[in-house]
Amino acid sequence: MSLPRATRPASAASGLGGLWSAASRGLASLLPKGLYARSLLIVIMPMVLLQGAVAYVFMQRQFDLVTHRLSAAVARDVGAVSDMYRALPRGGDDRNLRAIALNRFHLTVDLMPPEALPPRLSHNFFDALDPLVRALPDELHDVLRDPFWVDAVGRSGLMEIRVDLGFGVLRFFTRRSLAYDANVHIFILWMVGASVVLIAVAILFLRNQIRPILRLAAAAEDFGKGRDVDFQPRGAREVRQAGYAFIEMKRRIERSTEQRTAMLNGVSHDLRTILTRFRLSLEMMEETPDRDLLQRDAEEMQAMLEGYLAFARGDGGEVATMTNLRSMIDELRLDSERHGAPVAVETRGDLNVKLRPLAIKRCIGNLVSNAQRHGANVRVTASREQRFINVHVDDDGPGIPPEHREDVFRPFLRLDEARNQDQGGSGLGLAIARDIARTHGGDISLAASPLGGLRASVRIPV
Repeated sequence: MSLPRATRPASAASGLGGLWSAASRGLASLLPKGLYARSLLIVIMPMVLLQGAVAYVFMQRQFDLVTHRLSAAVARDVGAVSDMYRALPRGGDDRNLRAIALNRFHLTVDLMPPEALPPRLSHNFFDALDPLVRALPDELHDVLRDPFWVDAVGRSGLMEIRVDLGFGVLRFFTRRSLAYDANVHIFILWMVGASVVLIAVAILFLRNQIRPILRLAAAAEDFGKGRDVDFQPRGAREVRQAGYAFIEMKRRIERSTEQRTAMLNGVSHDLRTILTRFRLSLEMMEETPDRDLLQRDAEEMQAMLEGYLAFARGDGGEVATMTNLRSMIDELRLDSERHGAPVAVETRGDLNVKLRPLAIKRCIGNLVSNAQRHGANVRVTASREQRFINVHVDDDGPGIPPEHREDVFRPFLRLDEARNQDQGGSGLGLAIARDIARTHGGDISLAASPLGGLRASVRIPV
């Protein structure tokens, strides 16, 4: 069963569209990815193409035309001298004729005994590109009736022409510059020099235009990582507009964060006041099993309240400073050992990085606490790899199935059999840890641990 005719053009069009998309993706993969390199390519490519077109037109048209005309003049001079020698009586004195050829035509002429002309010279690829090698034999063929031989190959400033007159062989020596334009290199040097100057100006100009964009990108990245930003818009009008928009966005975010922090502080103060009165009331009650249950409920409510406020408030108010992660991890190890939970620590490389120390300490501490809650052996490994610092927290607990490893980062989510089921907790430990890592430009991922349990990996950009 054949397809309807109306579907065939559509299929052909979709096929062409797919080929065009594939070709576009292939070309895009070959092009540079940076804005500076692409802008420079946009400036240089038209210049190179224009210079190439001009060089082609000049070399192939103008240079060939001039070479043919000069070669034709040399061929006419050779033909005129050959005709005069043919008209000269045999054995006559040719001193005057040689003097005329030298003074008027710049040709050095010798009459040699009859002999066979040398074989035609072989030309390599570069010799074949010389217009003189092609033009002079063609012009001599149009002028002379006698056999001739030409040697215009080589880097010497002379060329040799032999003409077989029958009764003798005329040998001519003349300068190569008489048959082609010897000043073509001046044009090439001028073209190359102008291109170099224009490219240098384009590089300096584009570098000054790209630098404000790079400063804006660096300021946005630092602000996203919680670092101090000292940014002043510079550059072209559009770049300055983007810079002012970034500053206004930064102010709105900071104002919103301040308002949220003030509101949460007020809420926490009110709720803590109520909890404090409740706990004081419990202290004044007699010791009964019901009182102990209410006391544990109050402590759990206090811990849950602190967790909720910490997650909602974040650590945006802390200033990023240069911190040694090795010392921070050692402090976490000492704190764990004081509470009777030993932790193995292994560090490699330079671990100095600019970050918010209290936030990162809390992030890694949450992961260590979570590992200690579900495993007997815990190991923390920190190393620097190129532009990132990786911190791995391993344990030998039951682990988390791969299909649930991303779900445990959701706030307030508690899986029935998952290891983040905080006994009496709020289920915010991993969510807070990932939020802190991402505010630093990094992330947290979960995988199988070499110890048999779970590995929580924190990646922090340096």
